Amino acid sequence: MSAAAAARDPAFVRVVDLSRRYDDTVALDRVSLDIAEGEFFSLLGSSGCGKTTLLRMIAGLDMPDSGNVLIAGTDMTEVPANRRPVNTVFQSYALFPHLSVADNVAFGLRADGVGRDETARRVGEALAAFSMSDLARRRPDDLSGGQRQRVALARAVVKRPRVLLLDEPLAALDRQLRETTRIELVRLQEQLGITFVMVTHDQQEALSMSTRIALMRGGAIEQVGTPAEVYSRPASIFAAEFLGGANLVMGRVVRNGGGSFGIACDGGTPLTAPACAGIGRDDRVALMLRPESLRVEVAGSGLREAGEGTTLAGTVERVIYEGNALLVQVRTEAATTLTARVGAEEGVAGLAAGAAVRLSWRFDAGVVLPA
Repeated sequence: MSAAAAARDPAFVRVVDLSRRYDDTVALDRVSLDIAEGEFFSLLGSSGCGKTTLLRMIAGLDMPDSGNVLIAGTDMTEVPANRRPVNTVFQSYALFPHLSVADNVAFGLRADGVGRDETARRVGEALAAFSMSDLARRRPDDLSGGQRQRVALARAVVKRPRVLLLDEPLAALDRQLRETTRIELVRLQEQLGITFVMVTHDQQEALSMSTRIALMRGGAIEQVGTPAEVYSRPASIFAAEFLGGANLVMGRVVRNGGGSFGIACDGGTPLTAPACAGIGRDDRVALMLRPESLRVEVAGSGLREAGEGTTLAGTVERVIYEGNALLVQVRTEAATTLTARVGAEEGVAGLAAGAAVRLSWRFDAGVVLPA
């Protein structure tokens, strides 16, 4: 890419056709990605999908076999890691055991020649942001795993890099602290305006923290979008199942017109759903329904019409209590078991194993995916 073309590029971090092989394993396969300045961008996927390899290439810690990495319009592909405007937080913390918490956080600032007063101010702000002020004089060996991770985050943020790269930053934290730290990280990112790129396998982490998500699979990008887009409108069955509970009703398109599909389910039940590009009459499809989009009504309780082709009768197999919700598993006439999430406070009368029920949903809640 020419310098002039790079200067016109609106993306702050741009990955162009990156490929990387390790012996016979394809880690990345011509991956391209644009990340805007100030985004909290997540690379989401299971182990071995290529997300950490991609992060390391943005950091300059690994080199691609082919392709380019650009940051702020400058090609960084051949630039060493220590000369890139990025900082990385690793899963392994990489703290200096002989230094105190405060000195660990201050290390990079001192190496850059930042003055004593400015270093003290910024270290204090960073430690306060991660609730570590009262542990400033301790050594890493005196801290829990979660505390060490927060020190690593503070040390990375205190230098205010143009891009902060996070490799599973919350993996070592317990559930309650993880939720608190999520909020703090998002608040800090918004306050500083730093571009965050985070690797995670945790779907809830990605959905709750990110402005956009890239879902990866087998060294390639499966889908990119906002959390709402990738969750509510997944691009594939893989994306639907990876991002939260997904009910799939298999069938075949028998009608295509008026902005809707008529679908003959494998169990024989006719359903309707919004039409989508790339799928035509007679194609095999999966109708995806999220558990929270399903309404459960017990037979004989005065069922209300949900709309043509957006209801299924069935029998409750089990009801699972989750505190604030009930998961209701229903064996339906469409030859499949679907799970509905019902608010525990709704208290549907007669809802128990063996009950005859009807599941209903809004027409636009269904997403048709190629099977």
